[in-house]
Amino acid sequence: MGIANRTGFFAIVRNFLFGFINKEFLTFLFFLLLSGTFWLILALNEDCERELKIPVTLTGVPQKVVITSQASDTLRVTVRDKGYMLLPYVYGDMLRPLALSFKTFDKGSGHGQATQVEMARLIKPMLFKSTVIVSVKPERFEFSYNHGDSKRVPVRLRGTVTPDEAYYLSRIVFEPEFVTIYASRDKLDSVKSVYTEGIRITNLTDTVSHVLNLRHIQGVKIQPAQVKVSFYPDVLTEESREIPVTAINMPEGKILRTFPSKVKVVYTVGASAIRNISPGQFTVVADYNDILAHPSDKCPVTLTAKPSGLKNVKLELDEVNYLIEEQ
Repeated sequence: MGIANRTGFFAIVRNFLFGFINKEFLTFLFFLLLSGTFWLILALNEDCERELKIPVTLTGVPQKVVITSQASDTLRVTVRDKGYMLLPYVYGDMLRPLALSFKTFDKGSGHGQATQVEMARLIKPMLFKSTVIVSVKPERFEFSYNHGDSKRVPVRLRGTVTPDEAYYLSRIVFEPEFVTIYASRDKLDSVKSVYTEGIRITNLTDTVSHVLNLRHIQGVKIQPAQVKVSFYPDVLTEESREIPVTAINMPEGKILRTFPSKVKVVYTVGASAIRNISPGQFTVVADYNDILAHPSDKCPVTLTAKPSGLKNVKLELDEVNYLIEEQ
């Protein structure tokens, strides 16, 4: 764009901005800004309350002491002052973290506490003299500790994991399987395991892993505070085995023969576990006492032992023909 063209463009803009109508608009904006400024000055000169968040830390903890509680790390302090006096608290860096001395607030017997009054006294030097502390929350800063007493406990799952209809949950793996807890001797004796936070999984068809927090126990420190939990589903398949019928409770000198001598057991199992199932893990019995109690042409047979992890286990026959022979 040439110099002449630019000069003409700026002239048009200047004429537009300072035209009669636009002069009135600019005047309106000026007085609007002026009135807004007066309103802000008056508002900032009024007394008002504001909640401030102040970080809090426990300092001077002896080397052999383990803090076992989950004390709040932030205080919510409500203060009252002129509006303009509160601005440095909100937008400045006047407020420093509040350091509470372990030695000062240790009450002995594995417990320590700082009251609302004590915390307010420590906060006051950080504020302007005109600022009034209305409240401090929580009303008490409490902590518990021990001198390193600990034990290892297993991790347990809290929640429900439901595989898809064609699957079953073959295993759950925790990493780590055990965690260390620190607490008073009484607490250590009472805690047998720790649980994860709740989880709900439905229609599981593939391996999934989640990092879960461990549920807090009052007065107990858990390390680590998180675990990785992996869920391994497996495809269900139907299988069967021929199992010999074993006679039990037979009187001396008598032999029970069944026809057939073997009964098929039908079950569903995960595809990866099929090779681990053998006939010797099943037991099918015919009880002589049942025959005496309910005389019939057939005797009942019962499955009394089976491998773990099987589903929908059933006998193809629940009665068989039999013959009792004398030896």
